[in-house]
Amino acid sequence: MKNEQRETRPELRDLLAVCRSFARDEDGMVTIFAFFMVFCMMMIGGIGVDMMRHEMERTRIQAVADRAVLAAADLDQTLDPEFVVRDYFTKSGIGDFVSQVDVDEGLNYRTVTVDASTDVNTMFMDYLGRQTLHVPGISTAEEKVNKVEISLVLDISGSMRRNNKMPHLKDAASVFLDTVLKSDNQDLISVSIVPYTAQVNAGGNIFSMMDVNQKHIWSYCIDFTDADFNNTAVYAGNNFGGEPYEHMQHFDAGYYWNGRDNGSDNIGNPGCPKRDFETVFAFSQDIEVLKARINQFEPRANTAIHLGMKWGVAMLDPAWNAFNQALPEVDPVFRDRPAAFPDPSNPSSSETLKTVILMTDGENVTTQRISDSYYRNSSHARHWSNYPLNWYLSHYVRSSDRSNWKYSKYSPSKADSLLSNICDAAKNKNIIIWSIGFEVTDHGANVMRDCASSPSHFFRVEGVEITDAFSSIARQINQLRLTQ
Repeated sequence: MKNEQRETRPELRDLLAVCRSFARDEDGMVTIFAFFMVFCMMMIGGIGVDMMRHEMERTRIQAVADRAVLAAADLDQTLDPEFVVRDYFTKSGIGDFVSQVDVDEGLNYRTVTVDASTDVNTMFMDYLGRQTLHVPGISTAEEKVNKVEISLVLDISGSMRRNNKMPHLKDAASVFLDTVLKSDNQDLISVSIVPYTAQVNAGGNIFSMMDVNQKHIWSYCIDFTDADFNNTAVYAGNNFGGEPYEHMQHFDAGYYWNGRDNGSDNIGNPGCPKRDFETVFAFSQDIEVLKARINQFEPRANTAIHLGMKWGVAMLDPAWNAFNQALPEVDPVFRDRPAAFPDPSNPSSSETLKTVILMTDGENVTTQRISDSYYRNSSHARHWSNYPLNWYLSHYVRSSDRSNWKYSKYSPSKADSLLSNICDAAKNKNIIIWSIGFEVTDHGANVMRDCASSPSHFFRVEGVEITDAFSSIARQINQLRLTQ
């Protein structure tokens, strides 16, 4: 027995030695690890190949989907929107990928959505149990024609008679109207006209709806307070509990008079324009009526840009709706305008684009008024409706006393300041302001540039360039009202 044990012990020792030697032997370990790493890299690379094929197919589907919905959502597209989308996919060889096409459209918008998808067979991920990858392609496009409210504030002061400025303005305005008022914009775009000189004639209909201290019967201009230029509204009724508006005196500040009869009084060049076509004209889309009105404009009096701007902005303020409900010239479809002011933080409130195009060929100048003591009753009003102020003073009043008969309502600097105030008030309400300086001085250009929504919204032009300016503004308005 002991001999057998002694015989086995060397065998056990040998076996243990072999095991220990095997444990210490590192031959072949790198090869095994290398095979493992190659396998891992092949699988990672294979997954990358499958993902790349997936992305290529997704990009192809998405590109076709984007092109299809953009074409279908175009409001000028006469074909059925769903047909357009499916036709795009069919001609790209993936017609069966489309599962659903949704179309939502109304008077001024069209929204098209396509849902397309397919499955891509995997080449490597199949070994990991993933046989296919889903490839989605969803795209939406919308074209929306915003409603637009435009105030054309046009300078018809006396300097417009030089260098063919008035004919150039009429041509430019005609091009503008032709560009923005088209059949496909029917009932969406309204245009109001505000001609201004040393004042703006509101017209009898608007004047009768306002709370005004009436002084005469010959014209309908309002003398606003300085505070009125800090807000955008002109009110009907009782001015929301405020003081009544002041009726501007009807007179001619000139030094010359020929005694001719120009209507209901003898004033040929009044500070307040008195002809029917010189009054503000609200919310129309009748291109022929608008052109006819502008084509009657005649240069007269001097320049008060801030007053023109005040009225142009007021006609975009929702408070103006009270006037639109009653004015006979307002297109019936625009009775409910102006719309509420847009709120950038609320996209649903920005359906209506409000914009002013302010044009002048000069700069603000000193404007005069007759002292109250010489314009306090109907007899005085009749007198000044027959004789220009400065002509009368130079003929019948001693030079030392003439300053007592009149005063400056606006100096150039004060008028510039009030213009800046009303422009700022409009910008704060998200009204877009375009301004045109037509053969203006550097000072006039700076004032108009300051009023515009940005320097790029200001145009400084000479001669026939005014048509290019109006045309450019019209095109940009069209681009602003189309959103995708």
